[in-house]
Amino acid sequence: MEAERHHTKEFLPRLIAWEVTRSCNLKCKHCRAAAENKCYDDELTTGECFHLLDNIAGFSRPIIILTGGEPMLREDIYRIARHGADLGLRMVMAPCGMLIDDETVEKIKEAGIECISISLDGATAESHDGFRNVPGAFDGAMAAIDAARRHDLAFQVNTTITKHNINELSDIMQLAEEVGAMTFNPFLLVPTGRGKELADQEISPDQYEQTLQWLNKQRGRSKMQLRVTCAPHYQRIVRQNPVECHNAGEPGLTPKGHGSQAAGCMGGKSFAFISHVGKVQICGFLETEAGDLKENNFDFESIWKNSEFLRHIRDVDHYEGKCGYCEYRRVCGGCRARAFALTGDYLASEPFCVYEPKTKT
Repeated sequence: MEAERHHTKEFLPRLIAWEVTRSCNLKCKHCRAAAENKCYDDELTTGECFHLLDNIAGFSRPIIILTGGEPMLREDIYRIARHGADLGLRMVMAPCGMLIDDETVEKIKEAGIECISISLDGATAESHDGFRNVPGAFDGAMAAIDAARRHDLAFQVNTTITKHNINELSDIMQLAEEVGAMTFNPFLLVPTGRGKELADQEISPDQYEQTLQWLNKQRGRSKMQLRVTCAPHYQRIVRQNPVECHNAGEPGLTPKGHGSQAAGCMGGKSFAFISHVGKVQICGFLETEAGDLKENNFDFESIWKNSEFLRHIRDVDHYEGKCGYCEYRRVCGGCRARAFALTGDYLASEPFCVYEPKTKT
């Protein structure tokens, strides 16, 4: 019993990204879900969504990211958000931006959603729209930001880093700061979904390391919170190169204690992803199932605590190659999705890490 309590405490979910729908009005080149502007079968009903939130709130209080697709395409999205907020869950949302205006921002706030994320994958309309595959996407994102600011709705800016925009990264981050973003959250591309077609756009391991080193330096210069996603070895870098950080405030869509000094890959340890049809995964980029909510009476807690797959993911000492003995394995862990995408083995060494552990410990 004592061992079970320790295990449960250590691995409580603190952040859950929930793909409430896969329908989307954009055609982003990097989309992990290859989402389209159409209806998808077997998405959770309103009642099933409520049941799921009830179960989650019964054993933990994670941040719930309502994502997609475009979550705002669900007619019941505000009811879902309100139900979660009334349960004491911190509800946030990751819309595409094109549907955000003064009216919808007010609905978002009334539903108890505390923060939204807006993606900027270029510093100009030309580069952003080229990546998002929809003319006007940049103007839509900027209009969404303006609406959020007018109504005091907190927002963070997300950016997926590829060869397409790596030379614009500084300009994008500056733009995010100028428009008042609470957090800047760069993502390092994982080649899944439509992102497979961008494999040649993935930056090299050396560029990866240089980019993370540069981002670490920005922590001491920017007033924004900085969170790096899909780059767990960033946590090695911030420990190798401590930077005095003066930014303050709530870290956007990130739970307290999971900012830039947190553990690396949280997938399966303090983070989970729930697909539009109720599949539980460690993240949206690795489709290996931890469990199926529809087959488990929407008992997320049972899947989280009992999944054999999650037990493997949490056992970092048994990762393969250098990830299994690296002295930073417990604060990094490598990207399991990238390992699977490039090697077919989710326990393999992070293929884009250039660091060589000093000794087997």
